[in-house]
Amino acid sequence: MDVDAYREWLVLLDVQRGIIDRSQAKWAGFSDRQILHRLRSGRWQHVHQGVYATFTGALSREARLWAALLRVGEGAMLSHETAAEVHGLIDRAAGGTIHITVPPRRRPVQGGPIRGVVIHRSGQSGPQLPIAWKLPRTRIEDTVLDLIDAAPTFQAAYGWVFRAVSRQFTTTAMLRAALATRPRARYRGKLAVALGESDDGIHSGLELRYARDVERAHGLPSAQRQARREIGGKAHYRDNWYAEYRVCVELDGPAFHRDEQVWKDKRRDNLNLAQDGAETFRFGPLEVTELACESAAMVAAALARNGWKGIPHPCRRPGCKLRSRR
Repeated sequence: MDVDAYREWLVLLDVQRGIIDRSQAKWAGFSDRQILHRLRSGRWQHVHQGVYATFTGALSREARLWAALLRVGEGAMLSHETAAEVHGLIDRAAGGTIHITVPPRRRPVQGGPIRGVVIHRSGQSGPQLPIAWKLPRTRIEDTVLDLIDAAPTFQAAYGWVFRAVSRQFTTTAMLRAALATRPRARYRGKLAVALGESDDGIHSGLELRYARDVERAHGLPSAQRQARREIGGKAHYRDNWYAEYRVCVELDGPAFHRDEQVWKDKRRDNLNLAQDGAETFRFGPLEVTELACESAAMVAAALARNGWKGIPHPCRRPGCKLRSRR
């Protein structure tokens, strides 16, 4: 091996954390006999079929990711929770399972299933660029949408949207653009509310769902929309203002808060507000879609404590939160 080739070999080992496949070893000049000798002598380790670690001892997480990618082969990208881990969208390793996406026309990996690896076939996800000398992974918007597709509920799905936007990994506009390129997407209707039809339409989408799925569906009185109030000599506008009962409902999109803990505290405070008779609630896309019944129950309780004599009713959803309160 000449000097230039040896230098490239060292760079390859450094980038891939000491992991190589058979074709790379052959490119570097190792014969089948030399590869076998290194494996038998313990200088190299066999990780997957045709994939080796050129060192002794335990493999790091990144080395295992490279080994899985090399085993799957052409077009392989880390995806789902594993891509979220590499992007930094989640704080720690996503467990032992490695998720990889390959193009839909890729043939099944020869040799059968790979232990600890889940392979997804999809033409909807694109690679994060630039990918040179980095772990190939789906771009952040596709990672979020893949996780949404796999989420068991919209509450879990919206958690990924909120995490990505609040941590400034992406924006609602970029997620909306990525969603538009996908012919198949889970929770498309609810995501349209969360992401808005346009940057200026986020609130209008939330207000529509609040009026339809929280108010009218549960028999609540109609609030004044974008009501102007004078507070301390300054004009303030309230998204939904029940003037007679002094109850206010504000609607926030996923980009409103930049701290995930604020979102968690908001859920906790909403429950406390309903019990303590406070007058203001803050709802986001989750509270006007997946949790619309729970939101209606909290608003109805606040209105009743402030003099509303109406009787809310359950909506058509199974297990509506207002069903037991009727």
